[in-house]
Amino acid sequence: MNRLGWTLAAVLAAAPAALGAQEPAAGARGDTVALSLQAAVGRALGQSEEVRLARSQVEIAETQVREARAGALPQVSANVGYTRTFASSFSGGGGFTLPDSLQFSPDSTASLEERVRYLERTAPLAGLGGLGQLFGNLPFGQANAYAATLSGSQLLYSGGRTGAAMNIARQFREVARLELVEQTAEIELQVRTAYVNALLAQELAASAQQALEQAEAFLQQERLRLSAGRASELEVLRAEVSRDNLRPQLVQAQNAAELSLLNLKRLVDVPLDAPVALTTPLDVPSAEALAQPVLAAEALARRASVARAERQVAIAEQNIRIARGAFLPNVSLSMNYGRLLYPSSPVDLTGEWRTDWTAGLNVQIPLLSGGQRTAQLQQARIQAEQARLQLAQLREGVQVQYAQAAGERERARTAIVARQTTVQAAQRVYDLTVLRYQQGLATQLEVSQARLELLQARTNLAQAVADFLNADASVLRATGGSGALDTPALPDTVRPLDTTPSIPNPAAPTTNFPAPAPVPATTTTP
Repeated sequence: MNRLGWTLAAVLAAAPAALGAQEPAAGARGDTVALSLQAAVGRALGQSEEVRLARSQVEIAETQVREARAGALPQVSANVGYTRTFASSFSGGGGFTLPDSLQFSPDSTASLEERVRYLERTAPLAGLGGLGQLFGNLPFGQANAYAATLSGSQLLYSGGRTGAAMNIARQFREVARLELVEQTAEIELQVRTAYVNALLAQELAASAQQALEQAEAFLQQERLRLSAGRASELEVLRAEVSRDNLRPQLVQAQNAAELSLLNLKRLVDVPLDAPVALTTPLDVPSAEALAQPVLAAEALARRASVARAERQVAIAEQNIRIARGAFLPNVSLSMNYGRLLYPSSPVDLTGEWRTDWTAGLNVQIPLLSGGQRTAQLQQARIQAEQARLQLAQLREGVQVQYAQAAGERERARTAIVARQTTVQAAQRVYDLTVLRYQQGLATQLEVSQARLELLQARTNLAQAVADFLNADASVLRATGGSGALDTPALPDTVRPLDTTPSIPNPAAPTTNFPAPAPVPATTTTP
């Protein structure tokens, strides 16, 4: 399978996902959407589901920070209630009754001496008769009870666990924010790559169309020569075969262009049946843009994934602090203030409200947990070490990713410089071959071969340009996306692919032929 076949297969693999894209409500479907590269990136970042999901994670992290902070603040609650008691263990039984031996009931009709002797004998028992009245007004077993209470608590010391939880919440918020940056950079890379591939596919279709038109024009010339007696029927048949062999390639290129454009529409959330015009040209970058980018060492350190892994290490270290705090006491202060009323009727609120006000200091000391806290501390330390190792691996991976992208960019830059010369030479060979053929010094096969070699050279140049732009986008992705480096993927200052003027010839191709893959050579049948 040639390179065009591989490109078409890749586009066909991505095309089914385009069928599930959502259509925006705004915009008329019949209007052509003019879409530049920067506009496509901005549209995708504003409407991508992945980016919206990452933004929602940032919002969730913000709420978790507030939730963790609330654990260190006073907790106050109020409660108002009414209780109706229908039966109680404190009610019934006729009240409190003393036995006859403990009763104090002097006889007022007895003589003075008898009453004095009775008082001297039973005076210690005189106070027992008031016990019933003493406990008769307690809240136990009251039929109606109203209570209005205000409770408050404040954590004083938790062994550093509350502070560690707050730090974890802050770090998690940073992790969510950095994940948003990573998602943004990934969407940007996908859109840039899809946009360049769509440009290449469209240029391939245009070049295939032009090649077919040139073959058709050449066939007409051969028929004129045959009618004039200057060519044979065999030469006309060869021209017809050459033209017919180009038609399947045109259909294949047009299908690839349509599918690649559908993939781009899916990424930027454009209706699949809406016409789109790509306004950013696929041109050779300027000398400044082709120069190797000079990146400071700290540019790679600003990669969001690396910063996110650093936050994960910090979270793991705070988990160690929480596990260590489980061995320390937990101290809290609590206070309750209440107003109580026990009326005889549920609707009578005019009675005496009683006050109940208490405060307490609670100290909870962990003594024995069967080794659970020790195991949790050991697990937290192991997880922290794993996070450090993962951070080191990620840093190395980012360095390798950048080196690969920079190397591919340099390869494509070298290929552009070399293939520009090849295009100039192929254009010159084609012009001279057509001129020799018109003078009867070259054969039709030589003209067809020269035309295909020129098309191949321009296709290879366009492929090199696309490779350079995609590699440049990969370099941008390796360094964290456009948020870390302000490097445009497509330069503003460009020069056209074909820098050498062609020899005037009606049969010679005079426009560019950028394409995502070389066009296979067409063989003619003698």
